[in-house]
Amino acid sequence: MGSRRYDIDTRRCGIHSAPTKSMYLDAQQVVNCQATVRDHDVGSCAVKHHFPSPIVSWIEDLSSFGNASFGPDSEYVDEQARASVGQSSTSSNLHDMQISVRLTDEFMELAKENTSKNLETCGILGASFRDGTYFVTMLIIPKQEGTAHSCQAVSEEEIHAVLSEQSLYPAGWIHTHPSQTCFLSSIDLHTQYSYQVMLPEAVAIVVAPTDPTRSYGIFRLTDPGGMDVLRECDESGFHTHRETTNGSPIYETCSKVHFNPNLRFEIVDLRSGQ
Repeated sequence: MGSRRYDIDTRRCGIHSAPTKSMYLDAQQVVNCQATVRDHDVGSCAVKHHFPSPIVSWIEDLSSFGNASFGPDSEYVDEQARASVGQSSTSSNLHDMQISVRLTDEFMELAKENTSKNLETCGILGASFRDGTYFVTMLIIPKQEGTAHSCQAVSEEEIHAVLSEQSLYPAGWIHTHPSQTCFLSSIDLHTQYSYQVMLPEAVAIVVAPTDPTRSYGIFRLTDPGGMDVLRECDESGFHTHRETTNGSPIYETCSKVHFNPNLRFEIVDLRSGQ
């Protein structure tokens, strides 16, 4: 990415009002924006660069919104999705997860160029665990290869290195459907299985800007239904899956996932030099 520049409006940083002003930085600069620090993940703002990729983090002053659970109705055009997706999970043994209200918007900004070319973009979610809750505090944009209907991360060892360095859990992934509806394809299901087998709370976020019924969704495989189906499936590419033995859908919209307006998170873009 070289000397790519970032325009950060300081009104998005911290918990106090600030005059309208923009800060610019290139790949060699470090800029810190100080704010009241309440804990490790909430209440600070920093813009910094870690070689080889830029990291941008901030806090939004949206305290009046409170936490909002995600749980819209499922409506899809895709017939495979109609047969495979269920309503919010009733699983009571999963821990809560909190995600910043700004994460999907910032991801779409990073994916804008690919989206305009009808290419999918993916990102990885890193989470800390505290007081019985997973907090998504990092969004990693890996080196990747995308088409109109799929996206594959490459150099995955870089992703693991970032998560390990920050002591974060792989809490799932986010990807775009630039010209499709909001659902998990058969390839997406296998990707989600690889995350959920490591962390049952892991989520798959799909952002579908052209879907007239819902612009994004947050999903998990049903357990044991969908997890068993994917565990036994050796096929690759786009294909159909058998029905679950217990009659449940293969995947479902998530419960126990909340949007937090005061959650600080970092963006790590590993695509430099790709």
